[in-house]
Amino acid sequence: MRVTTAFNRLLCLDGVNVTDVVFGVSAITVVVALRRRRLHCPHCGHCTRFRYDTRSCPSTWRHLDLGVWRVQVKASLRRLSCPTHGVVVEAVPFARPGAHLTRDFDDLLAWLATRMDKTSIARLCRVSWRTVGRSCARVVATELDPGRLDGLFRIGVDEISWRKHHKYLTLVVDHDRGVVIWGAQGRDAKTLDEFFDELGEARSAQIQAVSLDLGPAYLKSVRAEGHAPQAIVCADPFHVVKLVGDALDEVRRDLWQQLRRLPDDRWAKDFKGSRWALLKNPEDLTDTQTVQLARIRANRGGIWRAYEMKEQFRAIFAGDLTRDEAAALLDRWCARAQRSRLAPFVKAAKTMRQRRDLILNAVEHGISNGRVEGLNTKVRLIVRRAYGFHTADAALALVMLGAGPIDLRLPHEHEPATKAA
Repeated sequence: MRVTTAFNRLLCLDGVNVTDVVFGVSAITVVVALRRRRLHCPHCGHCTRFRYDTRSCPSTWRHLDLGVWRVQVKASLRRLSCPTHGVVVEAVPFARPGAHLTRDFDDLLAWLATRMDKTSIARLCRVSWRTVGRSCARVVATELDPGRLDGLFRIGVDEISWRKHHKYLTLVVDHDRGVVIWGAQGRDAKTLDEFFDELGEARSAQIQAVSLDLGPAYLKSVRAEGHAPQAIVCADPFHVVKLVGDALDEVRRDLWQQLRRLPDDRWAKDFKGSRWALLKNPEDLTDTQTVQLARIRANRGGIWRAYEMKEQFRAIFAGDLTRDEAAALLDRWCARAQRSRLAPFVKAAKTMRQRRDLILNAVEHGISNGRVEGLNTKVRLIVRRAYGFHTADAALALVMLGAGPIDLRLPHEHEPATKAA
């Protein structure tokens, strides 16, 4: 068997024939020729038989490694005159437009990026982390289904930090399918306006329910004319409960600072490390945290009242309550928080009263951004991995790959028909 024939079968590149193989010191260069005679525009797919000219310098793409050898694919490409995009280099069937990596190598990097840290990928595949980010963006641009925005009835809108110093992404989740369907940089009303502009008035009118955080920005966008004013808006229980947890933690920090200033440091030592004993659910406490919580209960005071209010608030979302039952519990809780003389809880109660209808809608309809099992956790793990990316587009591409409606396959998982030589 000739070497060119062997590499034709080994590489399984679409639409090309291997014409030469050159072995270097650490890389193998595979020279290929396109089978098709027609030229295709990489941007719009315009097809023609007439070439403008042939590039004097051949193009090169990185392909999947062969053992310890790097594999480079080289081809001489023609240029065509596209009525829309002018003179452009023809598209190749084995690589995405504008890429210097083959489609198989792009898919491999994107798949690994959703499962491994950046250092491991860079070492395994011998590429930079920026290259991984560009691969993810290319894969999402070509594989993301434009019909993903059809048939939306219940959605969730959430913000997530993709990098330090207040850099945020706005994500839209389809509750019925359990996937992230849209995202953009920013976390204000204008950012969500972009989603509704892309969705269009006809599809926006089909939305029945939207879950949001407690901020006013997203609510303003949802209720704007031409968006989804008809939708039932629900406050996301995760953010509501977190607001109460943050109030408890603020009370804890104030008490900790007071104890540290006492002449006798015994009280501060006993209270040290109590954060998770107070914030965690009782059924999730360790033995040490259970003892610590019992010590706090024995001492009573404002911190114990704050803990009791946190647990009472959890009951609103913990059971199968009717709207009226939840309303009664919420009103009693707000009244107690207002009388507590604990400033963080007084502030939280004010917010609860302002968003009372949204909270009760969430209880009645059972809609939450965390309803889709593990989605929030999954997105946060992905975003934590994306801290190595330098652009929001790359981070968003990684989120869409890991939690979006993309069926990303490894090269060997493609249908045999699509991999035929």
